[in-house]
Amino acid sequence: MGIILASGSPRRMEMIRSLGKEPLVIKPECDESLGMELEPHQLVMSLALKKGLWAEDSLLSETFVPGGDVLIAADTIVYLGGVIGKPTDEEDALNMLRSLSGRSHTVFSGVYVHFLPDGKKRLLWEATEVFVKACEDAWLTSYVATGEPMDKAGGYAIQGSFSEMIERIEGSYDNVVGLPLQKILATFPEISVL
Repeated sequence: MGIILASGSPRRMEMIRSLGKEPLVIKPECDESLGMELEPHQLVMSLALKKGLWAEDSLLSETFVPGGDVLIAADTIVYLGGVIGKPTDEEDALNMLRSLSGRSHTVFSGVYVHFLPDGKKRLLWEATEVFVKACEDAWLTSYVATGEPMDKAGGYAIQGSFSEMIERIEGSYDNVVGLPLQKILATFPEISVL
């Protein structure tokens, strides 16, 4: 079974590769703005659907040649009284991380899965509570200087050096990385066996 991944995230690509599959990657170029009055789980599902529909339109055009049997699109946000997006610069990253320090926040991911041959479609979502230790400002400044926070929701990667600042999580680890793979496989076990 081939997988089309509607995401430019290197972390999501690696997660699909961990299944022994090389995804065909299509980076969505759609507007990701939506009404912020949505609940967090509704927001990520709406954005995942938007990315998935954009990818489907691209596959139907002459821009891309279909190379898979299942399309997966995803979106992940960090939520702490509101959506914390990706940092715009180092100062923004530092402020984000300061706001997470010594507190818990929730990571939400939405996923759109479309089996292209039979047309079966599902929207899924997952939430994971992340508890962050109180971080010294010098440590946070050093972490931001590595550049690791810059393309990540909430300004950190749980699988990177920020992991030492994570006290614990309640829920799915792979969801915090950016793709609730175990939930996808539990819903569509055929992805891993074909």
